[in-house]
Amino acid sequence: MESMRTYGDACAVASALDLIGDRWALLIVRELLFGPKRFSDLRTGLPRIAPNRLSQRLRDLEEYGVVRRRTLGPTVGAQVFALSEWGRDFEGVLGELGQWGRRSPFRDLDAHLSVDSLMLALSGDVRPLADTPAQVGYELRFGNDRIHVHVAGNRIEVTRHEGGHPDVAVDTDVRTFTALLTRAQSIPDAVEAGRLAIKGDPGLLQQLLDAVPRPEPAADRDSSHTVAQPPGELR
Repeated sequence: MESMRTYGDACAVASALDLIGDRWALLIVRELLFGPKRFSDLRTGLPRIAPNRLSQRLRDLEEYGVVRRRTLGPTVGAQVFALSEWGRDFEGVLGELGQWGRRSPFRDLDAHLSVDSLMLALSGDVRPLADTPAQVGYELRFGNDRIHVHVAGNRIEVTRHEGGHPDVAVDTDVRTFTALLTRAQSIPDAVEAGRLAIKGDPGLLQQLLDAVPRPEPAADRDSSHTVAQPPGELR
């Protein structure tokens, strides 16, 4: 790792940023939290990253032990990227960072949002309600991408692995599900618009949506420190 750029700081935060602080690195980790992905799948989740830069970031993360490359069985033969056990420890970090970022006055709600980013928000924020059944399984279908959500008591698990027969199956798109989560659209309105299809009890989906709190806005900035405009776009 002689070529690694470093802050030269013994602080554990600085040491972590030496490994994961490069542009796009944390978003690659985010895209792998809920299961392995092919290179093309990563490009779908991160459409603004150049292919050569994605390749370099993946090589770096492999070298640091955050990401592992493997093959999906002899019959499939597809090469995928997955988080190492150590890399998976970032889930809590990203969840907390996301909660902080959702309060940002500069967040562009019209920008691209990946399925994994949406599911990270769900898994990080959900607080099951008291009248929710002991265990509920959801299958959320975003085109060909299927996410399995399992709620048990005060715990929630989000994964791409098959989770058995779901109690509720939902077909929708990321923008519509985001609108449901933020209360910008109701379930009946989304169904009527043809952007949401539900198999199972719609009330169970509503309970899941109700369990996700809306973020409180960030405290007002000091009037002596004014930011003229949000940060520029990352490329």
